[in-house]
Amino acid sequence: MEIRTEAVVEDLPNGFDILRAEARSEGFRQMERLATDWDAHTTRFDRDGEALLAALVDGVLAGIGGLTVDPVVPTAFRMRRFYVRPVFRRVGVGRQLVLALLARARPSEMIAVNAAPGSVRFWEAIGFAPDQRDGHTHILHRANS
Repeated sequence: MEIRTEAVVEDLPNGFDILRAEARSEGFRQMERLATDWDAHTTRFDRDGEALLAALVDGVLAGIGGLTVDPVVPTAFRMRRFYVRPVFRRVGVGRQLVLALLARARPSEMIAVNAAPGSVRFWEAIGFAPDQRDGHTHILHRANS
C-alpha cells in the first residue's frame, strides 16, 4: 500500500464527492464546509504557510486535511477540514497528512486543532496537548529551528 500526499490547488481532488458523502453519512459536516468555502473562494488555503493536501492510497482519495492561519490567533496556524475515509483509517493516512502539513508550517509557529471527540487520541498521539480556548481543543508548540 502506497500512501502519498499532494497539494490541492485548482480543484478539489477526484473522488472528493465519495469522501464528502461518507463524511456526511457519519454526521461530519467539515467536508460540506470545505466544498462550500472552496466554491465560494472564501477559503482556498492559499495564504502564506497555508496548504490543503489530499492523501491518496494506491491512487484512491483516502483523506484530506488543511492548514490555515488561525482565525483567532493570527500568529498561529490551525489544522482544519480533516477527514479520512473509514476504510483507510488506522493505516497511517491521517498521520501522514498531519506530518506533511507540519513540514510545510513555519517552525516557530503554534498550531491548533479543534479535535472532534473521536479524534482526541489521534491528535494527542501526534503531540498536540489539550488547550481549550480561542476556539480550539488542542495545540502543538513548535520550537524555533
